[in-house]
Amino acid sequence: MALSLTFHVLISVLVHLSVVSTAKHSHHHHASPNQQLQQAYHALQTWKKVIYSDPKNLTADWVGPSVCSYTGIFCAPSPSDPNTLVVAGIDLNHGDIAGFLPEAIGLLSDLALIHLNSNRFCGILPSSLANLSLLYELDLSNNRFVGPFPDVVLSLPSLKYLDLRYNEFEGPLPPKLFSNPLDAIFVNNNRLTSLIPRDFTGTTASVVVFANNDFSGCLPPTIARFADTLEELLLINSSLSGCLPPEVGYLYKLRVLDVSYNSLVGPVPYSLAGLGHLEQLNLEHNMFTGTVPLGVCVLPSLLNLTFSYNYISEEEGICKNLTSRGIAVDDRYNCLPDKPLQWSQKVCDAVLDHPIDCYDHECSAMAPLVAPSTAGPSIAPGPSDT
Repeated sequence: MALSLTFHVLISVLVHLSVVSTAKHSHHHHASPNQQLQQAYHALQTWKKVIYSDPKNLTADWVGPSVCSYTGIFCAPSPSDPNTLVVAGIDLNHGDIAGFLPEAIGLLSDLALIHLNSNRFCGILPSSLANLSLLYELDLSNNRFVGPFPDVVLSLPSLKYLDLRYNEFEGPLPPKLFSNPLDAIFVNNNRLTSLIPRDFTGTTASVVVFANNDFSGCLPPTIARFADTLEELLLINSSLSGCLPPEVGYLYKLRVLDVSYNSLVGPVPYSLAGLGHLEQLNLEHNMFTGTVPLGVCVLPSLLNLTFSYNYISEEEGICKNLTSRGIAVDDRYNCLPDKPLQWSQKVCDAVLDHPIDCYDHECSAMAPLVAPSTAGPSIAPGPSDT
């Protein structure tokens, strides 16, 4: 996990310790409900009415006006008035709760975090979420939310951590997603299309996971605009085609790059030799040809190189024996002479007789000539670190 996310986890723990302590202290002294807590009471009671399955009885104690004592509800002093207690966090991770989010949730305008990972919430996100101007973390992963990408989350001025993975969102990603000041973007395992707009201005994200969607088309050269912050980029099984742009090599902070299970063609860009912090490079299950560049094999931080199920025909220098450097390598099913478990000469000739020139190659969807497996690996459901 990127350094920024480690910091994010630390902040979450500190916030939770603070709000739990504050909530218990407040409950012990039976503080009178203020206007914010009265609004929270109304919002939570409205929400409880549209929860139709709660097998762990997490909301069973959502009774009465003392909302700070409710399971999964955390209170803290208001940032604008330390003497006023407000609902600052909701954490119902792994509750297996079924229901939907009502418009009344917008009354919880002091929320800093919402964690609803691994439930059965469904429907579309309410527009009233736009009222949550202090919201820092939003984790709705592993639920059953539907509809187009929820633009309402892009109107949250304080949001840094967005996790929408494992839902049923569909359609294109809005360009504004990449210009918002987010630190982490998880949208994998949905039904999204249209990857990165060619004219977007850049992003502040350190971790971006787009895997297991139906983006199709090429990865645009504008990916270079992630350079100043991006540390992990996962594009697994996203229906990408065309060549891997050399601009990927400009992402000088990358530690993890995974473009496996796509239909990428042409050579592995030599520019990847510029990724001095790269620890994991996964190119498997594509249609790469040509050489494994020497510059990639001598990357100082490299721990794992996977390029199986391609049509690579040459390894330069030390690339032939990376295990001697303690690097884990998977080079099966390529066209490497004198290596075991490679494609047949007939298959290799059929592919290598038609080399791809990436400078002339048009970006278009291409079906793999050989597809030993089309099922991409799964990305684990969202975290439950708090």
